[in-house]
Amino acid sequence: MNNPDTTDKDLKKNYTAALVIIGNEILTGRTQDTNANWLAQQLLSRGVRMKEVRIVPDEEESIINTVRELADKVDYVITTGGIGPTHDDITAGCIAKAFGVSLETHPEAYKVLEAFYGVDDFTPSRQKMAQIPVGARLIHNPVSAAPGFNIGNVYVLAGVPRIMRAMYDHVLDMIEVGDPVLSNTVSCGLPESVIAQDLADLQASCHDIEIGSYPHYRGGVLGLSIVLRGTSEEPLEDATRKVISLIRKYGEEPRALSIRDEKILLAEEAREETDALSA
Repeated sequence: MNNPDTTDKDLKKNYTAALVIIGNEILTGRTQDTNANWLAQQLLSRGVRMKEVRIVPDEEESIINTVRELADKVDYVITTGGIGPTHDDITAGCIAKAFGVSLETHPEAYKVLEAFYGVDDFTPSRQKMAQIPVGARLIHNPVSAAPGFNIGNVYVLAGVPRIMRAMYDHVLDMIEVGDPVLSNTVSCGLPESVIAQDLADLQASCHDIEIGSYPHYRGGVLGLSIVLRGTSEEPLEDATRKVISLIRKYGEEPRALSIRDEKILLAEEAREETDALSA
């Protein structure tokens, strides 16, 4: 499985991640996942792009195969769910098998959990949460004590959103991050089909910028949001100016949705006024 050399990683500007959401409750619809959206946004702001999200059941073979596959494809695999005290919390054992190691009672994890629950209430089922793959590093859990862990390029977190988010802060101390991904969003009233080919041509010429178009329906009115993403501000602004020009070509007036966009929009308007006066 992938375990990138630090020297190679230091040369990269951006990293990739995949999320494995573990739990029958997600697949049956009993619980709605909110971790994927939050993690994708947080990682992207740190220059880590979420490449895949998988939801798998509480089944050993499925968890092991999914983690092994993704660990070879991305820099970081994050799992959520399945590290509690019940019989169907099997994530730790599955990750251990994925890496060909055994589980052990981690002394620090045991100590933390015993202090949290107290000696009398530290039941065998709760002691199970101190079982960690051999060689793994603990990920601190400041909310409910039960730690996650890191082994190779896999980071195992709790599934409860509040707990997962608190643990994620500690993951940031363990991973390399890249250049923050900047984004501009420009909206307009054009149908997507009208401008689709123009955007395709623009994307082909802007290799460092990712361009996406997303139709929306707000207040009974159809519209289109065009999102541009990149790690360098100059090419991002250049591509955004070109999008604004494309929208105006079809007689629409673009609407900027962020401060950065607004500055570009105002600059483009000033340039057009200057061109008109000099014509």
